[in-house]
Amino acid sequence: MGIKMRWEQQQGRQRCKVLGVPLWKKLLHLLLAHVLRFADLDQMEEDAWTMVQKSGNQFIVNGQPFYVNGFNTYWLMVFAVDQSTRGKVSEVFQQASAVGLSVCRTWAFNDGQWRALQTSPSVYDEDVFKALDFVVSEAHRYKIRLILSLVNNWEAYGGKSQYVKWGKAAGLNLTSDDDFFSHPTLKSYYKAHVHTVLNRVNTITNITYKDDPTIFAWELMNEPRCESDPSGDKLQAWIEEMAVYVKSIDPKHLVEIGLEGFYGPSTPNKVQYNPNTYAQQVGTDFIRNHQVLGVDFASVHIYPDSWISQSISDAHVEFTKSWMQAHIDDAENFLSMPVVFSEFGVSTKDPGYNATYRDTLISTVYKTLLNSTRKGGSGGGSLLWQLFPEGTDYMDDGYAVVLSKSSSTSNIISLQSTRLKTFNSLCSWRCRWGCKRKHALENFHYHDEL
Repeated sequence: MGIKMRWEQQQGRQRCKVLGVPLWKKLLHLLLAHVLRFADLDQMEEDAWTMVQKSGNQFIVNGQPFYVNGFNTYWLMVFAVDQSTRGKVSEVFQQASAVGLSVCRTWAFNDGQWRALQTSPSVYDEDVFKALDFVVSEAHRYKIRLILSLVNNWEAYGGKSQYVKWGKAAGLNLTSDDDFFSHPTLKSYYKAHVHTVLNRVNTITNITYKDDPTIFAWELMNEPRCESDPSGDKLQAWIEEMAVYVKSIDPKHLVEIGLEGFYGPSTPNKVQYNPNTYAQQVGTDFIRNHQVLGVDFASVHIYPDSWISQSISDAHVEFTKSWMQAHIDDAENFLSMPVVFSEFGVSTKDPGYNATYRDTLISTVYKTLLNSTRKGGSGGGSLLWQLFPEGTDYMDDGYAVVLSKSSSTSNIISLQSTRLKTFNSLCSWRCRWGCKRKHALENFHYHDEL
Protein backbone atom coordinates (compact mmCIF):
# COMPACT_ATOMS: atom_id res chain seq x y z
CA MET A 1 0.00 0.00 0.00
CA GLY A 2 1.36 3.39 -0.95
CA ILE A 3 2.09 5.80 1.92
CA LYS A 4 2.05 9.54 1.49
CA MET A 5 4.77 11.34 3.36
CA ARG A 6 5.76 14.92 3.85
CA TRP A 7 8.58 16.36 5.86
CA GLU A 8 8.17 19.43 7.98
CA GLN A 9 10.37 21.35 10.36
CA GLN A 10 8.86 21.39 13.84
CA GLN A 11 10.62 22.62 17.00
CA GLY A 12 14.02 22.29 15.39
CA ARG A 13 13.69 18.63 14.33
CA GLN A 14 12.36 16.84 11.29
CA ARG A 15 9.22 14.79 11.61
CA CYS A 16 7.68 12.49 9.08
CA LYS A 17 3.90 12.58 8.97
CA VAL A 18 1.97 9.73 7.46
CA LEU A 19 -1.67 10.64 7.01
CA GLY A 20 -1.18 13.33 9.64
CA VAL A 21 0.36 11.02 12.31
CA PRO A 22 3.93 11.75 13.53
CA LEU A 23 6.12 8.72 12.95
CA TRP A 24 9.59 10.03 13.67
CA LYS A 25 10.16 7.54 16.47
CA LYS A 26 9.23 4.55 14.36
CA LEU A 27 11.35 5.79 11.50
CA LEU A 28 14.20 6.23 13.95
CA HIS A 29 13.80 2.60 14.95
CA LEU A 30 13.96 1.54 11.33
CA LEU A 31 16.94 3.77 10.69
CA LEU A 32 18.81 2.34 13.64
CA ALA A 33 17.89 -1.24 12.97
CA HIS A 34 18.82 -1.12 9.29
CA VAL A 35 20.85 1.86 8.10
CA LEU A 36 23.13 2.25 11.11
CA ARG A 37 23.64 -1.46 11.42
CA PHE A 38 25.48 -1.37 8.11
CA ALA A 39 26.78 2.20 8.13
CA ASP A 40 28.62 1.72 11.43
CA LEU A 41 29.60 -1.90 10.98
CA ASP A 42 33.10 -1.27 9.70
CA GLN A 43 33.77 1.33 12.37
CA MET A 44 32.39 -0.91 15.10
CA GLU A 45 34.62 -3.77 13.95
CA GLU A 46 37.60 -1.44 13.94
CA ASP A 47 36.78 -0.16 17.43
CA ALA A 48 35.84 -3.52 18.90
CA TRP A 49 39.24 -4.71 20.02
CA THR A 50 40.71 -1.85 21.94
CA MET A 51 40.79 -1.91 25.73
CA VAL A 52 37.52 -1.28 27.52
CA GLN A 53 37.83 1.74 29.78
CA LYS A 54 35.64 3.64 32.20
CA SER A 55 34.56 7.26 32.08
CA GLY A 56 32.47 8.27 35.07
CA ASN A 57 29.60 5.85 35.34
CA GLN A 58 29.99 4.46 31.81
CA PHE A 59 32.10 1.82 30.10
CA ILE A 60 33.65 3.13 26.92
CA VAL A 61 35.54 1.80 23.91
CA ASN A 62 37.31 4.44 21.82
CA GLY A 63 35.29 7.14 23.54
CA GLN A 64 31.92 5.52 22.78
CA PRO A 65 29.68 3.74 25.28
CA PHE A 66 29.96 0.00 25.74
CA TYR A 67 27.07 -1.86 27.36
CA VAL A 68 27.47 -5.42 28.55
CA ASN A 69 25.15 -8.22 27.59
CA GLY A 70 26.99 -11.32 28.66
CA PHE A 71 27.08 -14.65 30.41
CA ASN A 72 28.97 -16.91 32.79
CA THR A 73 30.53 -20.24 31.89
CA TYR A 74 32.96 -20.93 34.70
CA TRP A 75 34.46 -24.26 33.56
CA LEU A 76 36.02 -23.21 30.26
CA MET A 77 39.65 -23.64 31.30
CA VAL A 78 39.10 -27.14 32.67
CA PHE A 79 37.25 -28.23 29.53
CA ALA A 80 39.99 -26.80 27.32
CA VAL A 81 42.63 -29.05 28.92
CA ASP A 82 41.24 -32.21 27.34
CA GLN A 83 41.01 -32.43 23.55
CA SER A 84 37.81 -34.45 23.89
CA THR A 85 36.02 -31.53 25.55
CA ARG A 86 37.95 -28.54 24.18
CA GLY A 87 35.45 -28.13 21.35
CA LYS A 88 32.76 -27.22 23.88
CA VAL A 89 34.68 -24.00 24.60
CA SER A 90 34.46 -22.96 20.96
CA GLU A 91 30.86 -24.10 20.83
CA VAL A 92 29.67 -21.98 23.72
CA PHE A 93 31.48 -18.91 22.36
CA GLN A 94 29.99 -19.47 18.91
CA GLN A 95 26.46 -19.80 20.30
CA ALA A 96 26.89 -16.77 22.55
CA SER A 97 28.20 -14.68 19.68
CA ALA A 98 25.25 -15.71 17.51
CA VAL A 99 22.83 -14.02 19.93
CA GLY A 100 25.04 -10.97 20.38
CA LEU A 101 26.52 -11.71 23.80
CA SER A 102 29.75 -9.78 24.17
CA VAL A 103 31.27 -10.61 27.57
CA CYS A 104 31.93 -13.90 29.37
CA ARG A 105 32.91 -14.30 33.00
CA THR A 106 34.98 -17.38 33.78
CA TRP A 107 37.53 -18.74 36.25
CA ALA A 108 41.25 -18.03 35.93
CA PHE A 109 41.86 -20.25 38.94
CA ASN A 110 41.74 -23.88 39.97
CA ASP A 111 43.68 -24.42 43.15
CA GLY A 112 44.93 -27.81 44.29
CA GLN A 113 42.02 -29.72 42.77
CA TRP A 114 41.55 -32.06 39.83
CA ARG A 115 43.15 -30.46 36.77
CA ALA A 116 44.45 -27.66 38.97
CA LEU A 117 46.03 -24.61 37.39
CA GLN A 118 47.94 -23.91 40.62
CA THR A 119 48.95 -27.25 42.10
CA SER A 120 50.64 -25.62 45.10
CA PRO A 121 51.64 -22.03 45.87
CA SER A 122 53.35 -20.58 42.77
CA VAL A 123 53.55 -24.02 41.12
CA TYR A 124 51.52 -24.32 37.90
CA ASP A 125 50.50 -27.05 35.50
CA GLU A 126 51.59 -25.75 32.11
CA ASP A 127 49.01 -27.85 30.26
CA VAL A 128 46.23 -26.17 32.23
CA PHE A 129 47.75 -22.75 31.64
CA LYS A 130 47.83 -23.49 27.93
CA ALA A 131 44.16 -24.38 28.21
CA LEU A 132 43.49 -20.92 29.65
CA ASP A 133 45.50 -19.48 26.76
CA PHE A 134 43.14 -21.29 24.42
CA VAL A 135 40.09 -19.87 26.20
CA VAL A 136 41.42 -16.34 25.80
CA SER A 137 42.34 -16.85 22.15
CA GLU A 138 38.94 -18.40 21.32
CA ALA A 139 37.15 -15.56 23.07
CA HIS A 140 39.02 -13.13 20.84
CA ARG A 141 38.16 -15.20 17.78
CA TYR A 142 34.45 -14.88 18.53
CA LYS A 143 34.69 -11.22 19.62
CA ILE A 144 33.81 -11.95 23.23
CA ARG A 145 35.60 -10.23 26.07
CA LEU A 146 36.44 -11.96 29.34
CA ILE A 147 36.06 -11.11 32.99
CA LEU A 148 38.62 -13.36 34.66
CA SER A 149 38.09 -14.20 38.33
CA LEU A 150 41.27 -14.89 40.30
CA VAL A 151 40.12 -16.99 43.30
CA ASN A 152 36.98 -18.46 44.83
CA ASN A 153 35.40 -17.73 48.20
CA TRP A 154 33.93 -21.24 48.07
CA GLU A 155 35.61 -24.65 48.14
CA ALA A 156 34.80 -25.42 44.50
CA TYR A 157 37.98 -25.17 42.42
CA GLY A 158 40.02 -24.78 45.60
CA GLY A 159 39.19 -21.32 46.85
CA LYS A 160 40.31 -19.66 50.05
CA SER A 161 40.06 -22.95 51.95
CA GLN A 162 42.77 -24.43 49.70
CA TYR A 163 45.04 -21.49 50.47
CA VAL A 164 44.49 -22.17 54.17
CA LYS A 165 45.32 -25.86 53.65
CA TRP A 166 48.53 -24.85 51.93
CA GLY A 167 49.32 -22.53 54.83
CA LYS A 168 48.73 -25.24 57.42
CA ALA A 169 50.90 -27.63 55.43
CA ALA A 170 53.65 -24.99 55.64
CA GLY A 171 53.31 -24.93 59.42
CA LEU A 172 51.20 -21.80 59.85
CA ASN A 173 48.87 -21.54 62.84
CA LEU A 174 45.56 -20.91 61.08
CA THR A 175 42.13 -21.27 62.69
CA SER A 176 39.67 -20.16 60.00
CA ASP A 177 39.31 -20.05 56.23
CA ASP A 178 38.91 -16.30 56.70
CA ASP A 179 42.59 -16.15 57.65
CA PHE A 180 42.97 -16.02 53.87
CA PHE A 181 42.12 -12.31 54.11
CA SER A 182 44.56 -11.37 56.85
CA HIS A 183 47.53 -13.71 57.19
CA PRO A 184 50.60 -12.24 55.45
CA THR A 185 51.73 -15.58 54.00
CA LEU A 186 48.34 -16.41 52.50
CA LYS A 187 48.12 -12.93 51.06
CA SER A 188 51.54 -13.44 49.52
CA TYR A 189 50.28 -16.69 47.92
CA TYR A 190 47.38 -14.80 46.37
CA LYS A 191 49.59 -11.96 45.16
CA ALA A 192 51.96 -14.44 43.58
CA HIS A 193 49.04 -15.99 41.69
CA VAL A 194 47.88 -12.56 40.52
CA HIS A 195 51.40 -11.71 39.38
CA THR A 196 51.73 -14.98 37.47
CA VAL A 197 48.38 -14.75 35.68
CA LEU A 198 48.64 -11.09 34.73
CA ASN A 199 52.16 -11.53 33.38
CA ARG A 200 51.35 -14.72 31.50
CA VAL A 201 52.33 -14.60 27.82
CA ASN A 202 49.67 -16.42 25.83
CA THR A 203 51.31 -19.32 24.01
CA ILE A 204 48.80 -19.04 21.14
CA THR A 205 48.56 -15.28 20.58
CA ASN A 206 51.93 -14.27 22.09
CA ILE A 207 50.14 -11.44 23.89
CA THR A 208 50.72 -10.90 27.61
CA TYR A 209 47.46 -11.11 29.51
CA LYS A 210 47.90 -7.67 31.06
CA ASP A 211 48.17 -6.20 27.54
CA ASP A 212 45.32 -8.15 25.96
CA PRO A 213 42.11 -6.17 25.23
CA THR A 214 40.26 -9.49 25.05
CA ILE A 215 40.23 -9.29 28.83
CA PHE A 216 37.49 -6.91 29.96
CA ALA A 217 38.40 -6.90 33.65
CA TRP A 218 40.03 -8.72 36.53
CA GLU A 219 37.84 -9.92 39.38
CA LEU A 220 39.55 -10.13 42.76
CA MET A 221 37.41 -12.99 44.06
CA ASN A 222 34.17 -14.80 43.33
CA GLU A 223 31.62 -13.78 45.98
CA PRO A 224 33.99 -12.83 48.82
CA ARG A 225 32.58 -13.17 52.32
CA CYS A 226 34.29 -12.87 55.69
CA GLU A 227 31.70 -14.09 58.17
CA SER A 228 34.16 -14.13 61.06
CA ASP A 229 34.20 -10.32 60.96
CA PRO A 230 30.69 -8.87 60.47
CA SER A 231 32.11 -5.37 60.89
CA GLY A 232 33.59 -5.75 57.42
CA ASP A 233 36.97 -4.33 58.41
CA LYS A 234 38.99 -7.45 57.59
CA LEU A 235 37.58 -7.84 54.08
CA GLN A 236 37.78 -4.10 53.49
CA ALA A 237 41.50 -4.09 54.25
CA TRP A 238 42.05 -7.05 51.90
CA ILE A 239 40.18 -5.33 49.05
CA GLU A 240 42.15 -2.12 49.58
CA GLU A 241 45.44 -4.01 49.42
CA MET A 242 44.63 -6.29 46.50
CA ALA A 243 42.92 -3.76 44.22
CA VAL A 244 45.98 -1.54 44.36
CA TYR A 245 48.27 -4.53 43.90
CA VAL A 246 46.46 -5.62 40.71
CA LYS A 247 46.62 -2.07 39.38
CA SER A 248 50.34 -1.86 40.18
CA ILE A 249 50.93 -4.75 37.77
CA ASP A 250 48.24 -3.90 35.23
CA PRO A 251 46.98 -0.32 35.17
CA LYS A 252 45.35 -0.83 31.77
CA HIS A 253 42.54 -3.22 32.66
CA LEU A 254 39.48 -2.59 34.76
CA VAL A 255 39.21 -4.18 38.21
CA GLU A 256 36.13 -5.28 40.14
CA ILE A 257 35.74 -7.10 43.44
CA GLY A 258 33.23 -9.87 42.69
CA LEU A 259 30.74 -8.98 45.42
CA GLU A 260 27.15 -10.17 45.67
CA GLY A 261 26.00 -6.66 46.57
CA PHE A 262 24.88 -6.97 50.19
CA TYR A 263 24.60 -3.76 52.18
CA GLY A 264 26.58 -3.67 55.42
CA PRO A 265 27.23 -1.72 58.62
CA SER A 266 28.35 1.49 56.92
CA THR A 267 24.88 2.02 55.42
CA PRO A 268 22.25 0.95 57.97
CA ASN A 269 19.62 2.84 55.97
CA LYS A 270 20.28 0.52 53.02
CA VAL A 271 20.01 -2.90 54.68
CA GLN A 272 16.27 -2.85 54.04
CA TYR A 273 17.11 -3.74 50.43
CA ASN A 274 18.98 -6.90 51.44
CA PRO A 275 17.14 -10.15 50.77
CA ASN A 276 17.40 -11.21 54.43
CA THR A 277 18.97 -10.16 57.73
CA TYR A 278 21.81 -12.67 57.36
CA ALA A 279 23.10 -10.78 54.32
CA GLN A 280 24.34 -7.89 56.46
CA GLN A 281 26.38 -10.21 58.68
CA VAL A 282 28.71 -11.80 56.11
CA GLY A 283 31.43 -9.14 56.26
CA THR A 284 30.65 -7.38 52.98
CA ASP A 285 29.55 -3.78 52.60
CA PHE A 286 28.51 -2.77 49.07
CA ILE A 287 29.10 0.98 49.12
CA ARG A 288 32.14 1.00 51.41
CA ASN A 289 33.83 -1.85 49.54
CA HIS A 290 33.41 -0.12 46.19
CA GLN A 291 34.84 3.20 47.34
CA VAL A 292 38.28 1.63 47.33
CA LEU A 293 41.09 3.03 45.21
CA GLY A 294 41.67 0.79 42.19
CA VAL A 295 38.13 -0.58 41.94
CA ASP A 296 36.59 0.56 38.65
CA PHE A 297 33.07 -0.81 38.66
CA ALA A 298 30.60 -2.46 40.98
CA SER A 299 29.42 -6.05 40.86
CA VAL A 300 26.10 -7.42 42.11
CA HIS A 301 24.53 -10.87 41.97
CA ILE A 302 20.80 -11.68 41.88
CA TYR A 303 19.55 -14.96 43.36
CA PRO A 304 16.11 -14.54 44.92
CA ASP A 305 15.55 -18.30 44.76
CA SER A 306 18.58 -18.81 47.04
CA TRP A 307 18.24 -15.74 49.20
CA ILE A 308 14.48 -15.38 49.76
CA SER A 309 12.79 -18.72 49.17
CA GLN A 310 13.41 -21.64 46.88
CA SER A 311 9.79 -21.78 45.78
CA ILE A 312 9.14 -19.53 42.79
CA SER A 313 6.86 -16.56 43.44
CA ASP A 314 6.04 -13.08 42.15
CA ALA A 315 7.97 -11.72 45.13
CA HIS A 316 11.18 -12.79 43.40
CA VAL A 317 10.52 -10.49 40.46
CA GLU A 318 9.64 -7.55 42.71
CA PHE A 319 12.79 -8.12 44.75
CA THR A 320 14.86 -8.20 41.56
CA LYS A 321 13.49 -4.81 40.49
CA SER A 322 14.10 -3.11 43.83
CA TRP A 323 17.50 -4.78 44.35
CA MET A 324 18.72 -3.66 40.95
CA GLN A 325 17.37 -0.14 41.19
CA ALA A 326 18.90 0.40 44.62
CA HIS A 327 22.34 -0.55 43.32
CA ILE A 328 22.00 1.45 40.12
CA ASP A 329 21.04 4.49 42.20
CA ASP A 330 23.97 3.97 44.57
CA ALA A 331 26.41 3.48 41.69
CA GLU A 332 25.26 6.85 40.34
CA ASN A 333 24.88 8.84 43.55
CA PHE A 334 27.66 7.49 45.77
CA LEU A 335 30.16 5.58 43.65
CA SER A 336 30.17 7.34 40.26
CA MET A 337 30.88 4.06 38.48
CA PRO A 338 29.07 1.49 36.36
CA VAL A 339 27.43 -1.49 38.01
CA VAL A 340 27.30 -4.92 36.37
CA PHE A 341 24.82 -7.53 37.57
CA SER A 342 27.40 -10.22 37.02
CA GLU A 343 25.36 -13.26 38.04
CA PHE A 344 21.61 -13.77 37.78
CA GLY A 345 19.38 -16.69 37.01
CA VAL A 346 16.88 -19.21 38.31
CA SER A 347 17.25 -22.93 38.91
CA THR A 348 15.13 -25.49 37.10
CA LYS A 349 15.23 -27.46 40.37
CA ASP A 350 13.17 -24.83 42.23
CA PRO A 351 9.61 -25.78 43.24
CA GLY A 352 7.24 -24.05 40.86
CA TYR A 353 9.89 -23.47 38.18
CA ASN A 354 8.80 -23.11 34.57
CA ALA A 355 10.42 -21.65 31.47
CA THR A 356 7.98 -18.75 31.41
CA TYR A 357 9.14 -17.62 34.84
CA ARG A 358 12.78 -17.79 33.78
CA ASP A 359 12.00 -15.63 30.76
CA THR A 360 10.15 -13.19 33.01
CA LEU A 361 13.11 -12.91 35.38
CA ILE A 362 15.58 -12.39 32.53
CA SER A 363 13.31 -9.79 30.91
CA THR A 364 12.99 -7.98 34.24
CA VAL A 365 16.76 -7.70 34.54
CA TYR A 366 17.11 -6.53 30.95
CA LYS A 367 14.35 -3.94 31.08
CA THR A 368 15.62 -2.49 34.36
CA LEU A 369 19.01 -2.03 32.75
CA LEU A 370 17.52 -0.46 29.63
CA ASN A 371 15.67 2.07 31.76
CA SER A 372 19.04 3.09 33.18
CA THR A 373 20.77 3.04 29.81
CA ARG A 374 18.24 5.36 28.22
CA LYS A 375 18.92 7.94 30.93
CA GLY A 376 22.68 7.63 30.74
CA GLY A 377 22.67 5.91 34.13
CA SER A 378 25.07 3.50 35.84
CA GLY A 379 23.46 0.27 34.67
CA GLY A 380 26.46 -1.13 32.84
CA GLY A 381 25.04 -4.53 31.95
CA SER A 382 24.44 -8.08 33.10
CA LEU A 383 25.87 -11.60 32.88
CA LEU A 384 23.48 -14.53 32.82
CA TRP A 385 24.28 -17.47 35.08
CA GLN A 386 24.95 -19.54 33.05
CA LEU A 387 25.29 -20.52 29.37
CA PHE A 388 25.99 -24.13 28.41
CA PRO A 389 26.31 -25.87 25.04
CA GLU A 390 24.57 -29.17 24.44
CA GLY A 391 26.23 -32.24 25.88
CA THR A 392 27.38 -30.66 29.13
CA ASP A 393 24.32 -31.46 31.22
CA TYR A 394 26.43 -33.29 33.81
CA MET A 395 27.90 -29.89 34.79
CA ASP A 396 24.49 -28.27 35.22
CA ASP A 397 23.77 -26.84 38.68
CA GLY A 398 20.17 -26.20 37.65
CA TYR A 399 20.83 -22.75 36.22
CA ALA A 400 22.21 -23.79 32.83
CA VAL A 401 20.65 -22.21 29.76
CA VAL A 402 21.14 -24.20 26.54
CA LEU A 403 20.17 -21.80 23.77
CA SER A 404 19.45 -24.52 21.23
CA LYS A 405 16.86 -25.98 23.60
CA SER A 406 15.39 -22.66 24.78
CA SER A 407 14.12 -20.68 21.81
CA SER A 408 12.10 -18.15 23.83
CA THR A 409 15.05 -17.41 26.14
CA SER A 410 17.38 -17.21 23.16
CA ASN A 411 15.08 -14.66 21.52
CA ILE A 412 15.00 -12.50 24.67
CA ILE A 413 18.79 -12.53 24.90
CA SER A 414 19.18 -11.71 21.22
CA LEU A 415 16.69 -8.84 21.50
CA GLN A 416 18.60 -7.35 24.43
CA SER A 417 21.82 -7.51 22.43
CA THR A 418 20.14 -5.70 19.53
CA ARG A 419 18.77 -3.01 21.83
CA LEU A 420 22.14 -2.33 23.43
CA LYS A 421 23.86 -2.16 20.05
CA THR A 422 21.17 0.26 18.95
CA PHE A 423 21.86 2.52 21.92
CA ASN A 424 25.57 2.43 21.17
CA SER A 425 25.02 3.12 17.48
CA LEU A 426 22.61 5.95 18.21
CA CYS A 427 25.07 7.66 20.49
CA SER A 428 27.92 7.19 18.04
CA TRP A 429 25.83 8.49 15.14
CA ARG A 430 24.33 11.47 16.92
CA CYS A 431 27.49 12.41 18.78
CA ARG A 432 29.32 12.84 15.50
CA TRP A 433 27.23 15.99 15.18
CA GLY A 434 28.47 17.29 18.51
CA CYS A 435 25.54 16.45 20.76
CA LYS A 436 25.90 15.02 24.22
CA ARG A 437 25.19 11.37 24.85
CA LYS A 438 22.29 11.98 27.18
CA HIS A 439 20.60 14.30 24.66
CA ALA A 440 21.12 11.70 21.96
CA LEU A 441 19.14 9.16 23.95
CA GLU A 442 16.56 11.27 25.74
CA ASN A 443 13.85 10.74 23.13
CA PHE A 444 14.67 7.14 22.34
CA HIS A 445 12.29 4.61 23.88
CA TYR A 446 12.61 0.88 23.50
CA HIS A 447 9.62 -1.21 22.51
CA ASP A 448 9.14 -4.93 22.65
CA GLU A 449 8.78 -5.05 18.88
CA LEU A 450 12.13 -3.31 18.25
